[in-house]
Amino acid sequence: MPLSGLDRKTLEMVIFGGKGGVGKTSCALAAALWLSERYRTIVISTDPAHSLGDSLGQPVGPIPVEVAGAPGLAALEVSADQAFRKFKKDHEAELVKLFETSSELDAEDIREMMSLSIPGIDEMMSLKAVIDLVSEGAYERYVVDTAPTGHALRLISSPELLDGWVRMASKMRWKYRYMVESFSGGYTADEADNMLLDLKRTVKRIEALLSSSARCEFIPVCIPEDMAVRETARLLSELAEHRISARQLVMNNVMEPDGSEFCRRRRQSQDRYLALTGELFPGIPVTVVPQFPEEIRGLDGLKKLKNALFT
Repeated sequence: MPLSGLDRKTLEMVIFGGKGGVGKTSCALAAALWLSERYRTIVISTDPAHSLGDSLGQPVGPIPVEVAGAPGLAALEVSADQAFRKFKKDHEAELVKLFETSSELDAEDIREMMSLSIPGIDEMMSLKAVIDLVSEGAYERYVVDTAPTGHALRLISSPELLDGWVRMASKMRWKYRYMVESFSGGYTADEADNMLLDLKRTVKRIEALLSSSARCEFIPVCIPEDMAVRETARLLSELAEHRISARQLVMNNVMEPDGSEFCRRRRQSQDRYLALTGELFPGIPVTVVPQFPEEIRGLDGLKKLKNALFT
């Protein structure tokens, strides 16, 4: 059964995720190729170990580049570190103001605090960079290639982390605001307040997009092996908890049943997990992709995978 529904007018973002080594990047690129024949499309990698450039056979970095030989398709590899550095640079005055007025840290402590990373910041900044790109509206479809399952789950839960950070910072600011109002009789919002408000709006934009089944779809990619199928089950459970739509999945690298004795025995082994997939995910259509004899790299290979996904 081919992938379906990705050409609906309301759809903006398609996210591919799953266990490491199952072919997420290749499937994301193949789907992006198909979409680019219909819409202005960009494929975005949030995996710290980027491989879009390797799969395409051309350089890809933190600035969108056109994919050679694929009109209408661009590619981007998000650098979480670079995004965090840019955020701190763009909002240095606001962050310093926040620490100065909401804590007992001195100037040296604040400088040290500004140099530190924050748990979960990589996923938070990656998703914020993606959402900022969506807000710019330069493209009609955004295909996201995530890192293996654990990173993907942290990515989709990062709005909760960011929201918690904003709420904590806002409580600290309310104490400062109360003191100012008590002594001066009034309070005027400053740049730190405006930054927190902007971050809160970002959280709302992310949550609204991810939780909208009309605008966003997550497509798990799996292979017919026990660990991959079990991990996909956990992924689907987490997606449901976050109200993220996952209405179909890709089963990659399925061996053809004919051919050599090795191929037949390999397919017999895979059949157990194909059956298990049906038991664990009843009602979820599965797109079966055959095992290709060669590595999927470059546009020619990706077009073959595209045909397998959508034909």
